[in-house]
Formats: sequence, structure tokens, C-alpha cells
Amino acid sequence: MNGIPTERITGPLSAGMGDLTSERSRFIAEAQRQGLHYIHQPYELYSEANHDAWRCLYRGMEDRWQRHANRHFLQGIDRLRLNPNRVPRLEDVNKFLYPLTRFRAVAVSGYLPAFLFFNSLRQRQFPTTITIRDGGDAFAEWPDIFHDITGHVPMHTDPAFAEALVRFGDCAHTAVEMVADIRDEEEQVRRLTSIIRAMARFFWFTVETGLMREGKGLKVYGSALLSSRGEIDHALCSDDVQKHPVQLEWIINQGFLPNHYQPLLFITESFTHLYELVDELERWMRAGRLNNVAPGEPAITEADLKSFLRPVH
Repeated sequence: MNGIPTERITGPLSAGMGDLTSERSRFIAEAQRQGLHYIHQPYELYSEANHDAWRCLYRGMEDRWQRHANRHFLQGIDRLRLNPNRVPRLEDVNKFLYPLTRFRAVAVSGYLPAFLFFNSLRQRQFPTTITIRDGGDAFAEWPDIFHDITGHVPMHTDPAFAEALVRFGDCAHTAVEMVADIRDEEEQVRRLTSIIRAMARFFWFTVETGLMREGKGLKVYGSALLSSRGEIDHALCSDDVQKHPVQLEWIINQGFLPNHYQPLLFITESFTHLYELVDELERWMRAGRLNNVAPGEPAITEADLKSFLRPVH
């Protein structure tokens, strides 16, 4: 697995672990208690209610994908051969994904500190949540397996998009390099906080909520939109949403809240354009132009900072 070990919960698994519903999975709670990030997918714990939630979500998105998703995503959905009726096994997803771009979906227990997440992309590993939202809710405040597998992973079958993600992972290593020699600890933390915030905003306004020109119209490539029927409808059909051509200076200084319908979206021309934007982001980082971005959301946690100050490669 390219250097990322899969960790297993110590002690026996049993029916007492419950199912894998988001926010109440005892399996995930135990993994987090043990401090495990990369875990295995205990497929036997998915309940029929979990599979019903997947079925409801998938069926609710199919017509919207056909109308609003970009062509690379639609090709990716076909290539992955997902079962609309059952939560997927990650090993089955990877059988179709890996030969195309050498990416893999790897199970995680939830939130990863920022460097670990970005470094996973560099290693062609996509951290994948294994729980699923309750009852097929149209909008999930936080990632679940439906968001990660149907929102993100189909895009990972496209070589140009995959290379942009790997390049973005490179930027995390550049960030470590840029602050490594700063002796003033307070200045080191201040500067690193600004850089991580800029990277998080870049990822949000492109990979998570990005729009793309296709023909004479706009299509969605952002995973947060592609995995929520409420969000995708709001993004492309609401008059309340502002849409602008992507500008690096704007997006790195623009705060966002992930658990609300998005009022502001940015348009990328192509995945070649996205790769060029990542290159530009790294050049700005090396030139010190990410050292003082506007304060605000997202919040940068102590775990995020520690992951960059003491990175595990």
C-alpha cells in the first residue's frame, strides 16, 4: 500500500460493535480511541439499513449526475462498476481504480491531520471514510463513504485529475521545507497556519466544490456537490449562488463553512488548468505569498500544525 499501513482494532469484533452509521458507529469510536488513522473496512458490520441508505442516495443522484456532472466523472462512474444497491467494498473499488491511475481508496477512521491527508494524495492513496449517513439524508454535514466513493473516487480514474492531486500532495512537502528553518517558534506556527489555511481553501474551492466549463455550459467536478442532491441542485439551479472564474488570490483568501450549502463557487477551465493552478500555488508558497492570507475559516487545529512540524513521510 505504498508505505501506508492498515491498522486493525485490537480485541475481537462482534455484533456489539453495531453498524457503520455515521456519528454513532462504535467501531469507529473504538478506532479513534486507540488513535488509529488508517484502518480496515469491517464489511460485515454494514447493516441492511446502511445498504438501504446507500441505495437511496445512489438512486437520488443518478439523474442529477447525468444532467450536471462533467464527462470525466460519468466515465469514472462507469469504470468503477459500483453496485447501486450495496455499500462497496474498497478492495473491489481498487480493482478497477488502480490499473487506471495507480490510485487506491484506503479506509480511515475519520478526520486526518492535514499533512497526513495531503501526503496520502502524494502517495496516490485517497483517505476514505467507511461510515454512511443515516437514512439516506440528501445533505451530509461531514464526509461519509457515499461522499468519498461517489463524489471523489470517480474523478481519480482520470489521469489528468489524478496527477493534479499528486502535485497538490507535493505542496505539503514544500510547506514543511518552507518553515523548517524558522527558529522563532511563534513565527513558525503563524506562518504555517497561514499556509495550511491557504491549501485547505484551495482544495475546497476546486476539488470539493469546483465547477468546470463544458461546451456552452457549466458542469460539476467538485465532490461535495457530486455526492449531495441538495447541494448539486442548489449549486446549479439557485439564483443565490455566485459563480466566478477561479482566481488563486481570491480563493486562498476566501473563508468557507463546509456544513452549509455553498453561496460561492469557482469555475476551472480543465484539469490541465487545475494542474497549472497547483503549480502556481506552490510557486506562491516558495515566494512567501501564502504567509499572510486572510484570517477566518477554516480553523487550523493543533493536530494539523503538529502533522507539518513533525511529519511522517
